[in-house]
Amino acid sequence: MFELDHDLAQDIVSRAMAILPCNVNVMDSQGLILGSGEPERINTRHEGAQLVLANGRIVELDVEAAKCLKGVQPGVNLPLMLDGRLIGVLGLTGDPQQLRTAGELLRMTAEMLLAQRHLQVEQQWRRQRCDDLLALLLGGSGDSPRLIDEAQQLGLKPQLPRIPCLFELESGPCAQTLSAWLLSRYPDSWCVSPARQSLLWCRPAGLALDESRLLERLQRHGWQVERMALGSVAQGLEQLRRGYRRVRDLLAYGRDVLPGERCLTLARYRLPAMLWRHRSDEALEELLEPLQRIRARDGSGQLLATLRAWCAHDGQSQACADALGIHRNSLRYRLERIAELGEVDPQRLEGMLSLYLGLQLLPVE
Repeated sequence: MFELDHDLAQDIVSRAMAILPCNVNVMDSQGLILGSGEPERINTRHEGAQLVLANGRIVELDVEAAKCLKGVQPGVNLPLMLDGRLIGVLGLTGDPQQLRTAGELLRMTAEMLLAQRHLQVEQQWRRQRCDDLLALLLGGSGDSPRLIDEAQQLGLKPQLPRIPCLFELESGPCAQTLSAWLLSRYPDSWCVSPARQSLLWCRPAGLALDESRLLERLQRHGWQVERMALGSVAQGLEQLRRGYRRVRDLLAYGRDVLPGERCLTLARYRLPAMLWRHRSDEALEELLEPLQRIRARDGSGQLLATLRAWCAHDGQSQACADALGIHRNSLRYRLERIAELGEVDPQRLEGMLSLYLGLQLLPVE
């Protein structure tokens, strides 16, 4: 429940006293002075305000009436309302007859400030609660009916198909500012920031977007995106959680194996990212052994570059030779040399598949 605090009360006092030639006090719902042009009165009880709170109406006090109350000076005291609820009292010191009009105008202004601050607090609470809910929905407890129901009430649309996209930022504005920018431009998006320079953006699946243009636009706005990992369409929360794990693996894979690649898509790197996640398994380490033997004898990197081109062109000799700018006989010689050093023949399907999988775990130099 929204209540007056010292900062807001003093803000009202400062604004009022910049215009009015009298002292102004703001009291809370218990009659305690929270803001005043007379600092020594702050945190003292105002009996005139207590009369306002008890009766719910304006209380005017002349000199004689003020003498009968403790901590009170002559003036006018007006109730401060918010959404039909009495939450405080506004007091102006001086002759009540001369302060009536000014008091009413000041009360109207003060209540507008209260409503504005109340809205800001509600919006801040809503943003924080949405952030907390999204973290829970994307975590282990995301299937709770209570959480899903609350997410629907807050307009998060938890069942809407979405595509997870994970950003890794360099220097510049932090992920929170990028989150605000994306949410303002792409309705029904979800944004969660695992770290200051990392942001998970779950955008609606129906949103057509050119990732390259988006990266250029973000750069113009000051966000230096080091890399971005784009997942597949998730039809529900469980798929979205899996998608988040996949793009996280994909981003780690790109960071260590393809450091020069800014935009990685799961459609293109699904298998490499899956292998990278299990790179410490002994079975996968064996895939690297032939490549390590080749690299040890390949000072110029020519053989590994040839092998990458061979796999990229699906083992088609002419297309691979053209891409490398060499004759097919030169290509055949290099492939034979690869088979000799690695003890795996790239011209056979099994050997090519084994070497291809190993290449996915070998950082590009």
